[in-house]
Amino acid sequence: MSATAIGIAAMAGLAVLIGLHVPLAIAMVAIGIVAFGFQAGWGPAFTVLATDPSQVFANMDLAAIPMFLLMGTFVSVAGFSKDLYALAASFLGHKRGGLFYATLGGSAAFGAICGSSPATVVTFTRVALPEMLSRGYPAGFSGATIAAGGALKALIPPSLTMIIYCIVARAYIFDVFIAAIIPALLTILANAIAIAFVVRANPDRVPVSVRETRKERLAALRRALPAVLLILVVFVGLYSGVFTVSEAASVAAIVSLAFAIWRRSLNRTTLIESAISTAAIIGMVYFVLIGSSVFTYFVNFARIPELLVASVNALSLPGPLIIVIMLAIYIVLGAIFDELAAMVVTLPFALPIIVHLGYDPVWWGIINVVIVELGLIIPPIGLVVLILQSMRPDIPLSTLYRGIIPFVFADLAVLGLLVAFPAIATWLPKMVGN
Repeated sequence: MSATAIGIAAMAGLAVLIGLHVPLAIAMVAIGIVAFGFQAGWGPAFTVLATDPSQVFANMDLAAIPMFLLMGTFVSVAGFSKDLYALAASFLGHKRGGLFYATLGGSAAFGAICGSSPATVVTFTRVALPEMLSRGYPAGFSGATIAAGGALKALIPPSLTMIIYCIVARAYIFDVFIAAIIPALLTILANAIAIAFVVRANPDRVPVSVRETRKERLAALRRALPAVLLILVVFVGLYSGVFTVSEAASVAAIVSLAFAIWRRSLNRTTLIESAISTAAIIGMVYFVLIGSSVFTYFVNFARIPELLVASVNALSLPGPLIIVIMLAIYIVLGAIFDELAAMVVTLPFALPIIVHLGYDPVWWGIINVVIVELGLIIPPIGLVVLILQSMRPDIPLSTLYRGIIPFVFADLAVLGLLVAFPAIATWLPKMVGN
């Protein structure tokens, strides 16, 4: 068989295995080794299987992932989510729809010190949703706001999605973190505009709460100071150049542990649970990256990226149109598969095309993160929406999906701006680099 035929057969086989719900890492390793074995022989194929995992484990950038995950676990134990939400609610709750904005702002702040979007959604479903429902807020849009706020985590550094992209794409993590700042602020603004639109369209369904006194606001600020301090430690230390990404993750984990101990919320049981949950997630991440490494080795050996670039040239389409087509494919994939898995699988094929078209891999990383954020909320799946509904089965899934639509349009608007004006993502890293 020719390299092209083997490549096509390998992609078809990978799609079949994923469709059969074979774990992504196992599917990529199996297809990568078998396809490479048909091309180069079984001896070299098994050599790759032996050497690639060791290269993944030797990657020091991966050290940041367990540290940031531990930080997220410790801040959850310390109750920082409740403090950040109470702080936002004390300043915004008296406005019409104020708790929607408070939930969005609290989720964004908590996302800066939490390891994952699902964890943020789980936390705010427990903290914010009962408060909103008790004040007469509509259940569907309240849940949708929590889901949208949780999905923001994908775009707010430190982001697990960004770190995985950088490792697979061999990009500099700090550049992608810097590039995410303006898009993250734009996304928060777009989501706030979506909330304002819904509130203005349905003013009778959104109550107005009593304004809190200055004393109550100061008390909320004092309670939230440890969380604010932790955010400052991570962001100021990282973006000032005092810490590398791995060092920032380590310092953040230690500081969050100290706060959890200081608040006496960490005991032997919660410590063991934190370690187990972090180990489970990092084990999954390492396994996926090993699978991606083996699969990418086969893809490059088969010269599939070169064939794709040649095919793109033969189409004679303008670069922006090719980007739009690729994004449409990603959105469709996100409605079928886990979007993070789609990113890992398709990156060896997509990135060479992006580079060939003259786009910055850092910009493509931000585009991928926005796509992942969309995949977390967009029907008919929307992982964080499903998580929220599983926690609150009294809120129909159809109601949540209707509520999430304004946020989907908000994210699509940000995606459109990033495609039309790539400098939104690339300007800041270039400024910092100079």
